[in-house]
Amino acid sequence: MSVVVFVPGDAAAIAVGADKVAKAIEQEAVARGLDVTIVRNGSRGMLWLEPLVEVRTDHQRLAYGPVKVSDVAGLFEAGFLDGAEHVLSCGQTKDIPFLARQTRLTFSRCGVTDPLSLSDYRHYQGLKGLEKAVAMTPADIVKQVTDSGLRGRGGAGFPTGIKWKTVADAAGPQKYIVCNADEGDSGTFSDRMIMEGDPFVLIEGMAIAGIATGATKGYIYTRSEYPHAVRTMQAAIEIARREHILGPSVLGSAYSFDIEVRMGAGAYVCGEETSLLNSLEGKRGIVRAKPPLPALQGLFGRPTVVNNVISLASVPVIMDRGAQFYRDYGVGRSHGTIPIQLAGNIKHGGLYETAFGVTLRELIYDIGGGTLSGRPVKAVQVGGPLGAYFPPSLFDTVFDYEAFAAKDGLIGHAGVVVFDDTADMLKQARFAMEFCAVESCGKCTPCRIGSTRGVETVERIAAGIEPERNRALLADLCNTMKFGSLCALGGFTPYPVMSAMTHFPEDFAPTPLIEAAE
Repeated sequence: MSVVVFVPGDAAAIAVGADKVAKAIEQEAVARGLDVTIVRNGSRGMLWLEPLVEVRTDHQRLAYGPVKVSDVAGLFEAGFLDGAEHVLSCGQTKDIPFLARQTRLTFSRCGVTDPLSLSDYRHYQGLKGLEKAVAMTPADIVKQVTDSGLRGRGGAGFPTGIKWKTVADAAGPQKYIVCNADEGDSGTFSDRMIMEGDPFVLIEGMAIAGIATGATKGYIYTRSEYPHAVRTMQAAIEIARREHILGPSVLGSAYSFDIEVRMGAGAYVCGEETSLLNSLEGKRGIVRAKPPLPALQGLFGRPTVVNNVISLASVPVIMDRGAQFYRDYGVGRSHGTIPIQLAGNIKHGGLYETAFGVTLRELIYDIGGGTLSGRPVKAVQVGGPLGAYFPPSLFDTVFDYEAFAAKDGLIGHAGVVVFDDTADMLKQARFAMEFCAVESCGKCTPCRIGSTRGVETVERIAAGIEPERNRALLADLCNTMKFGSLCALGGFTPYPVMSAMTHFPEDFAPTPLIEAAE
């Protein structure tokens, strides 16, 4: 009988040699006359162990990693196909502490299945949510999603059910579901992992959204930097059409729904929903003034649901296991689970799905293992390049939308980027302003001009030119951008700048050398 070996086809694993490792395993098996089947699964999200090779033996999965091409012959010699010990042995995959402590709902299949095997997907409870949805009324689907407490996982945290109800109640001959897969935040990769590792869950979630709101057409808008995700999603959509999961009769029902994948050019501002819609329409990706809301006049002027990948991928488990099951996870008004992405200067970087309520301290030290450099943690930025920098004194803040807002922070897409004590927070503030200046769509003055003036002001502080006056000017500039910008790009840039200046004032003070020169 063939032995099944799993080698991730995820982009993060490929980047560190997974394709070459898979080829080496295939060649070694042939040379030894062994019957081996290689499955290119998604990543388990333990990026420091990639490429993570797994072997299925007696209904269990044993892990070895990180595996290099030069390790392959030794693995065969040791008998890894039978689960033998090796210096790269990690034991049963499910028992690796980083994985064992998680609550995997949205990512329950990611890294477990062949991403393009529909039989695998069904075996691991896939399509159960859609099967229940086609037997329900659209209003009941919307109510279930609303009652679950699911909020947008793309950054805004807006209740998903309310958005769906608005579109469902809107009049229009055509409605759309648009999946925002334009994952541009630093330290984020959960959208990509779903698209590459479990694409059918996104298809299922979008189909449910379509049935619930009366939409018959869906678009996945993603980045040109995600070629592996695009190929996997397109292949999965073709399979879904052949199997009547998509098409004129979804699972044999009276509901029609289909999906297309569209690639943007990689403009950060196109992660904002109205810029995204302009780009989808073939226009320049600039922000639209609101109202009208996209839910009423969105793509091509029609009622449109715009949801993030993780929001839509969370829907199938809600429909399968019920609103209360999902709602019982979390704290306060933050219900369910959140896939947190640990990145930057951290020992154990990767994706960690857990219920809302975990603290930053637990994430950084207990789960992430502290800094990779071994130096003290100085700051953590949560929420991408527009997220606030938190100092160690705020590390007991729990992952909860309201708790972060109370500390002038934001969860955003749940990317956590760690910095050690060598980081210069004045330089980080300058980077935030420069990033905004480069990525601004140019529609509004506070963002377009304010970010450029912001770079200049930070540079004057760094040069020791009237530091007190320029710090006050920078704060005033941030206030103008925060309340005067049309979208979150200009509106949220003040978060990293002001948090850096507030929590790390020593990095904004003149150096003794500059003071002496003055």
